[in-house]
Amino acid sequence: MELQVPNPPTPKSITMSHVLVVPYPSRGHINPMMNLSKLLVSHNPNILVTFVVTQEWKTLINSEPKPDNIRLETIPNVSGDNFMKVVEAVMTEMEAPFERLIDRLVQPPPTLIICDAFLFWAVDVGNRRNIPVAAFWTTSTSELWVQFFHIFLQGKHLENGEKIIDYIPANSWIRLTDIPLLDKNNHQILQWAMEACQWILKAQYLLLPSIYELEPQVIDALKSKLKIPIYTIGPNIPYFNLGHKSVHDLNCVNDSSQSYLDWLNLQPYGSVLYISYGSFLSVSRTQMDEIAAALKDSGVRFLWVTRDETQRLKEMCGKMGYVVTWCDQLRVLLHPSIGGYWTHCGWNSVIEGIFSGVPFLTFPIAMDQPMISKIIVEDWKIGWRVKKDDKLETLVTREEIVVLIRKFMDLDSDLGSDLRKRAKELQLLCQDAIKKGGSSETNINAFLKNIFESGLAHEGSNGSNEGSNGLQAHVAIDNFN
Repeated sequence: MELQVPNPPTPKSITMSHVLVVPYPSRGHINPMMNLSKLLVSHNPNILVTFVVTQEWKTLINSEPKPDNIRLETIPNVSGDNFMKVVEAVMTEMEAPFERLIDRLVQPPPTLIICDAFLFWAVDVGNRRNIPVAAFWTTSTSELWVQFFHIFLQGKHLENGEKIIDYIPANSWIRLTDIPLLDKNNHQILQWAMEACQWILKAQYLLLPSIYELEPQVIDALKSKLKIPIYTIGPNIPYFNLGHKSVHDLNCVNDSSQSYLDWLNLQPYGSVLYISYGSFLSVSRTQMDEIAAALKDSGVRFLWVTRDETQRLKEMCGKMGYVVTWCDQLRVLLHPSIGGYWTHCGWNSVIEGIFSGVPFLTFPIAMDQPMISKIIVEDWKIGWRVKKDDKLETLVTREEIVVLIRKFMDLDSDLGSDLRKRAKELQLLCQDAIKKGGSSETNINAFLKNIFESGLAHEGSNGSNEGSNGLQAHVAIDNFN
């Protein structure tokens, strides 16, 4: 598959396509923005990407293969004693060194900033320096709709309780209690999220890591409300790397980096349940013990990726499965022996599962994940909940889990067959979107065209700093009732 993008009209414009990419410094944000960067430069080699990470993240990702026209630049590390302190440091300490970095990048000067939409300060920097900004939303469009139109615009009317939000386009209702962002313990993160919504209006583009066919009604509704160019450019997953070994595989000699694939090769078609909770969050030790005991009692084959207490869990789970600290997730999900995916409902992981055509068991842990679980189960109808109510504090017992996973992994049952049929239908939608003429391919072409146009316009203005106002926001919000 190759996206055909016209070359810029003159040699002069070639030097103007210098894109700064600024992710939030965590794996779940860095990965999709790096995948987007690789996709952009693979379809037009006249783009130079400067990918901005903290020093610790450069050490972690520097050895990963990337095109020559993607270069890494660093700003100082941010740190904190706990999750909230780290977020606070990101929101208050990264802006100044980012500006100093821009001052050094003069050959060629940046002509576009693609920033994580949560990093609202990056939009401010671009506006003050007259550099166009594309805000990259990192999760589902439905989550953006809820945050923007139900919390940001109507925040004073919301109380955390049993009140129902029932006007998300094409989606069924959701209770306010199922939106962790509204929990009192997340008050500061909510304030930053609301500020990010405000600054989205001052960006020049909005990028959605979704596929139009997965969320068409809410995407159309969003486009009708926000007068800003919006592009659905998903899936932002490493599907273009499937023919290559990962750096992790190449560097691992003594552990199970390849033996898990050898083990999968020996398993019957669709017989293995893949379990992963992502790269950052985790569940309680008590819940982990319940899951391990259930896996042993169920007799279901499984591959479990867990960062903590791997040896202890191996001993608890029995001999029907495999426990590892890391795996090449997309390659695993595409393996024919995989019959289902137990997931924390992180957006990147869910998109990988859809791309692979597998059904889900949903086990949300935090933030946007209950919403994504609801979409999987109630709207796409390609999964079941592990927790009946998606409440984050619910403990699911081993007896409940045994019944659920035996039923879920029964390929011959009518319910299991319907789930898998629907999952394959969504897989086809996803893969069609990235083909020539598909929705995502078309959106990427349109965005690339705008990159070059903005580069030429930026050259015409000499990249001048217009002071506190910077770029004018050409955005309006239609009346929302």
